[in-house]
Amino acid sequence: MTPTTSIYIHIPFCKHRCAYCDFNTYAGQEDSIPAYVSALIREIEFVGSRAGQKSVHTVFFGGGTPSLLSGPQFASIMDALHFAFAFTADAEISIEANPGTISPEKLTAIRKAGINRISFGVQSANMEELRMLEREHDFFTVIEAVSTARKAGFDNLNLDLIYGLPEQTLQTWKTTLQRIAELHPEHISAYALTLEHGTPFGKWSSKGLLPLPNPDLAADMYEYAEEFLESLGYVHYEISNWALNHGQPTIDPLPTFACRHNLQYWRSLPYLAFGAGAHGYANGYRYSNALRIKTYIDRLREVKSSSIEFPLSPATVNQHKQTRQDDISEYMLNNLRLVGAGVVESDFRLRFGSGLLDIFPKEMEQLIRDGLIEKKTSENSDAFRLTKRGRLLGNQVFVRFVE
Repeated sequence: MTPTTSIYIHIPFCKHRCAYCDFNTYAGQEDSIPAYVSALIREIEFVGSRAGQKSVHTVFFGGGTPSLLSGPQFASIMDALHFAFAFTADAEISIEANPGTISPEKLTAIRKAGINRISFGVQSANMEELRMLEREHDFFTVIEAVSTARKAGFDNLNLDLIYGLPEQTLQTWKTTLQRIAELHPEHISAYALTLEHGTPFGKWSSKGLLPLPNPDLAADMYEYAEEFLESLGYVHYEISNWALNHGQPTIDPLPTFACRHNLQYWRSLPYLAFGAGAHGYANGYRYSNALRIKTYIDRLREVKSSSIEFPLSPATVNQHKQTRQDDISEYMLNNLRLVGAGVVESDFRLRFGSGLLDIFPKEMEQLIRDGLIEKKTSENSDAFRLTKRGRLLGNQVFVRFVE
């Protein structure tokens, strides 16, 4: 069986960098997009020529704001990917987009290029909250974007939300969820706001200029989202993600519209990374590319044959050969995020040659006794997953598996 992998492509351009954003993004550099796309294609060709028979089943264009690229630019990137790799017939190909950066013509062109899933960064349905987050759209723009995407042929939509905002109330969060649900997306992501060091939000908070989010209220918001979305038929399959399942009962804890690309991360499976600041995991390496757009372009301006080992490229600036312990710790942190599936004992033993309880006997015993992890017994294999309380206190669980 040909091994399948995933591909992440980073598009670091934004019209405006939001005050809470900690991603590798740059505003006001849109003039560099053509040169950047050319560099991306050269990196794809370089890595693809060393990949061997790699079958790709998911691609994710993240950012930044990937939707700033034109339809023809996406088509050229997709052509390069198809030339370098073998795609599965049902490959999931996703793009992140800001609601205010799309048009019927652009979405039609993107869909024609082969992209079949779109993730809109909505964040909130409340205008005051959107202003505080420095988002450049309102909720009417979101409604229009969803409608336009449907008309362009997208039948797999995700809407991203943020909760636990300064001065956000439970009622405004409930209203946001209700308005999002009325748009009938196949997938909903909801992330708690984190005040990252170095961002304007982080600086303002440290100086007392921005009220800290209330953790108890944020927990109430999370629990409400769980209950509300479940009542509408959404399956809570990952700590921060819900998806529809065609309304059909299933033995598999993963719903039909679960994000297959993100599952590659959560299952600790390999993925290739292209673009400025992109992080990848393949062939035993964790690696990342140069952060700055100009540096990335310069490194790929003249790509020559070399002894660089797959999956690295001339853009790679950091690489780490994984140890067995690295892989075990990351496996635990990633797979425990899967609410229904959790850590499957048979898969753990197949990967690492030892049982989970052989490697973490004391940790697992304590977490089960504390009510943070539960054991699910089935005919095929036991699985260990977070309890409802464990999902609220995830960091207290994860730290047990990190050396």
